[in-house]
Amino acid sequence: MFRKTVSLAGAAVLAVALGSSPTPAHAETSAASAPCTLDLGSVTADGAHTFQTLRATTPVIAGTVRTAPGVFQPGQPQHTTNFRNYPAPPDDVRSGLVVLGGALYDSGYRATATGQINPKYPVVNRRIGGGWSNHRWIEQSVLTELMTGNPLRTNLYTQKTDGTFYRYTKVGNSWRNSGGMGGLTTMKSMTLIDREAGHETFLANNRAGGLYTVRIPTAEPMRASSKALRTTTWQVFEQLIATGCGNDTVVLGIDRDTKSAYLYLMRHANGASTVIQGLGKVPGTFADPHYFRWAPGVDLLNGE
Repeated sequence: MFRKTVSLAGAAVLAVALGSSPTPAHAETSAASAPCTLDLGSVTADGAHTFQTLRATTPVIAGTVRTAPGVFQPGQPQHTTNFRNYPAPPDDVRSGLVVLGGALYDSGYRATATGQINPKYPVVNRRIGGGWSNHRWIEQSVLTELMTGNPLRTNLYTQKTDGTFYRYTKVGNSWRNSGGMGGLTTMKSMTLIDREAGHETFLANNRAGGLYTVRIPTAEPMRASSKALRTTTWQVFEQLIATGCGNDTVVLGIDRDTKSAYLYLMRHANGASTVIQGLGKVPGTFADPHYFRWAPGVDLLNGE
């Protein structure tokens, strides 16, 4: 089990920044086509994994959904991080962190060219620790060496139901509590958009409609600073998912009330002057219990 020691450094400033005024809309500036994609995954009610590529064009092009049944038991996962997906011919290796039955697990398997589980290498769930029933979401960040793809740093971020926000750093096969802070109860969703040697940055929306970048230095004790990108319209999304495209970021907003999703292309994040181009509604219905991003083995995020 993880030890959960919390430092409130920087939390007061961040909590003030993440409260703003609401309005009802999905709209940002309409955009021309962009040669970027986001590989979207989900966990279905039956416990399957799906894989679908969304192309950031106008209109948005949604690829065929490939399904890998039998990854989990029906209704078993409570939370999931992004899953890394990288080639190990003739298969792809898939791995990520999930919460099952209130415990955190390292989950992985091999997928064939058709996206099905290779029966020679079935799903393995390695238990890490308990005490995860009262968490709202989890997100993993893996900094890799560009030439080899070997992990140089792996952090796990999570928010508990009381709003406290934690970071754990992987040391060998164990996880160490490397910081925490409170004051984030208004937040609805966070997604990683930038990863550097000295910091990691999330894109976050709150219940009042604000959209912010939240920069978290890797140094301890854990601190954070924020910049407002927008102050209205973003409260409709229960989940944000993002991926890098050069110095740009493709952002997916999922509205669970209407079971719909909208795609955006965000230029380099720089406060209120950040250009966010609305690409439109994504074809299809978004009704699965969990959505996440399929990340490559070397996952470059340069959004801030």
